[in-house]
Amino acid sequence: MSPWNPKARLWLQGRRNILERIKALGLSASSGVIWMHCASLGEFEQGRPVIEMLRKQYPSRKIIITFFSPSGYEIRKNYPGADHIFYLPPDSKKNARKFIDAIHPTLVIWVKYDYWFYYLDELKKRNIPLLLISAIFMPTQSFFKWYGRLHRYMLHCFTHLFVQTTASKKLLGTIGIEKNVSISGDTRFDRVIEIAGQFEPVAAVEQFCGNSPVIVAGSTWEEDEEELDHYANTHPDIKFIIAPHEIDEDHLRDIENLFHESIRFSKLEKKMADGRWPMSADNSLNENRIKDSSYRSSINVLIIDNIGMLARLYKYATIAYVGGGFGDDGVHNVLEAAVYGKPVIFGPVIEKYFEAMELVESGGGLVIDSALEAEAVFNRLFSNQEEYQFACEASKNYVHGKQGATGMIIQYIQANLLLTS
Repeated sequence: MSPWNPKARLWLQGRRNILERIKALGLSASSGVIWMHCASLGEFEQGRPVIEMLRKQYPSRKIIITFFSPSGYEIRKNYPGADHIFYLPPDSKKNARKFIDAIHPTLVIWVKYDYWFYYLDELKKRNIPLLLISAIFMPTQSFFKWYGRLHRYMLHCFTHLFVQTTASKKLLGTIGIEKNVSISGDTRFDRVIEIAGQFEPVAAVEQFCGNSPVIVAGSTWEEDEEELDHYANTHPDIKFIIAPHEIDEDHLRDIENLFHESIRFSKLEKKMADGRWPMSADNSLNENRIKDSSYRSSINVLIIDNIGMLARLYKYATIAYVGGGFGDDGVHNVLEAAVYGKPVIFGPVIEKYFEAMELVESGGGLVIDSALEAEAVFNRLFSNQEEYQFACEASKNYVHGKQGATGMIIQYIQANLLLTS
């Protein structure tokens, strides 16, 4: 697929001569390596609070992070919290032996899923402590089917499993995994609380929003954007910030065609730098803006054409919309928005995401099935202050009431002396 698919091309290029490159680092058993594996960017964000706490408590240890997906590796390959970051070499008996021989891990942490048989089997054979964190299990998975013997074996390779829910622990009990399971919750709650606490303003976004009500739509796909465009185009008094999941040029142009009065973030920053987008106290046009023929006074949609800003953007929302809920894979991360105490709107495909379902139960999340329902919900929240404030408080209380998974994992590592040798 690599000649036609950029991600496949990155997947291959990133793994070229990877074992030789890792071996050349000269790591040894005395390096005290902590290895964390993440499938992609979302799993990295789940594992990040654990890695950063381990870094603080064991500063002399080497930390290695591996990714399966280019969408994780390419964005976080320069993350300063790790000593080395690699793609995981393809799963095979030979690669697993060579990789583990090269890095000499003393503790391995697997985030949520991405089970690779030969790696897990080799770690078990060597008695290297192996933790699974923020895991969640469902009856539809192969582990719980008659044909899932190989998958069940992989779960038995883990020294301890930290699961998100009671239901997950009960499911594991049906296949004989009981003693080495803890209900810790999801480390993502700790991560989003940390991000919110470290918030840094985005000048261009503040300039764009002014004093207007704002809808921030994050991680959107085409299906989401088509549910939102009519409301944005018919409510020029409301500012929209669209942060699409994919930012290739074709998609950005499609968004511009849907949202008639829009501007890209990169273009807005340039206008501000050139002095062509000044804001007066009452947000009215001044002479410079009137003279700028490229400026349209009715612009009310800001299209984010970069990666990495979304978690901060939700801070500016009056109402947050999280994409994915109209696609087969389901809704994206609702916690990034809820942590700021915002009502969170999303599409109906949420059954795989217990945090989205719990957010709805708390009153902080609202599910929509169509563009008409989206408009009704937006109008109701903007006009009914009592309902709006209830949803805000419910969102914030839900997230802050779920923190603590990171501390539980670290406590287990310390109590079992996994990093004392």
